[in-house]
Amino acid sequence: MDRDQCLALDANDPLRAFKDEFTLPEGVVYLVGNSLGALPRRTAERVRQTVEDEWGRQLVGGWNHAGWYAQPLTAGDRLAPLIGAGPGQVVVGNTTSIAVFQAVAAALRLRADRRVIVSDVRNFPTDHYMVQGLAGLLGGYEVRDFAQGRFDDAAVVLLSEVDYRTGARHDVPSVTARAHEAGALMVWDVCHSVGAMDVDVSGADFAVGCTYKYLNAGPGAPAFLYVNPRHHATAENVLSGWHGHAEPFAFEAGYRPAEGVRRFAVGTPHVLSFAALEAALDVWERVPMDQVRAKSMALTSLFVDLVGDALELVSPADAAARGSQVSFRHPHGYPVMRALIDRGVQGDFRAPDVLRFGFAPLYIGYVDVHDAAATLLEVLDKELWRDERYATRLAVT
Repeated sequence: MDRDQCLALDANDPLRAFKDEFTLPEGVVYLVGNSLGALPRRTAERVRQTVEDEWGRQLVGGWNHAGWYAQPLTAGDRLAPLIGAGPGQVVVGNTTSIAVFQAVAAALRLRADRRVIVSDVRNFPTDHYMVQGLAGLLGGYEVRDFAQGRFDDAAVVLLSEVDYRTGARHDVPSVTARAHEAGALMVWDVCHSVGAMDVDVSGADFAVGCTYKYLNAGPGAPAFLYVNPRHHATAENVLSGWHGHAEPFAFEAGYRPAEGVRRFAVGTPHVLSFAALEAALDVWERVPMDQVRAKSMALTSLFVDLVGDALELVSPADAAARGSQVSFRHPHGYPVMRALIDRGVQGDFRAPDVLRFGFAPLYIGYVDVHDAAATLLEVLDKELWRDERYATRLAVT
């Protein structure tokens, strides 16, 4: 497909108006939305409002009058439709790592007669590390690799819907059904899928996710935790912070959990980060997710076709079997990516040899994909990556 054909596709894109709602540097094709989403234009004003109008004028009164105290639940209700959940089923706050710990620990208590945790060793490191740490803390647990294909005797299965390296996508309903048939509880990590495709975790027991990737809530934005309503009365939050107490301001000596998903709140919500999240959700409440997924598959397929056999594709060739990212392998992947970034195409690198490109359909167009592929092919053809500047790795790759 040539550039003029891509221009025509952009002109007829039903999502094209959303690109104007984001701030992107001139001359940059940003293919890292699967790591940190672009800045929504309304975010700066929403954060200013929180800082100056709410904190500046209301001071501590903001907890009551600006709705700060309720944010973990109000933001959760706004986010819930993006993962197939309903009101009162999602709590926002903390980090994905903490949410993973909470979800897996709660599942283990609900299946106290079992001593196996199934986790993909190729999962995003924080997920697997948290499982290892929890198993070590409790003692007596086996951490079994998902690749073994065995759920028997498992208390809980923890997986990511989309693999962070390759973009390969699990079939959520079928894997959840397998786990339940084996008597295990299912926890999904949707960090690399929410905001890029239709997500439905309503059949799972727990789900966790972040808001700073495709959802564009900014660096350090709060994570979220979904708890299926069937567990609201029995699931326990092992991180029994005071915001999960039934009456936090009664200041009781003992912990008494709140009803519903509120019991999975922990500590004080990060109000300034919530402001950025709310600005992002203002956009997402207007987004048709079926169009997002259709464009995601079209963009990634176009990129695969344009790159051709210049690189080894490690993502699934079938667009339906991958998330909104494409990954390639190159023995010198890191300097290749550095050279590419210097020429205005931002992707990222995952050790040991993976070049990763994330396609956020709200602000990436078909011409962007064409230009990114052309630049990548130039870097490879002219071996521009051999410049010695690119041999030294930065702290964040």
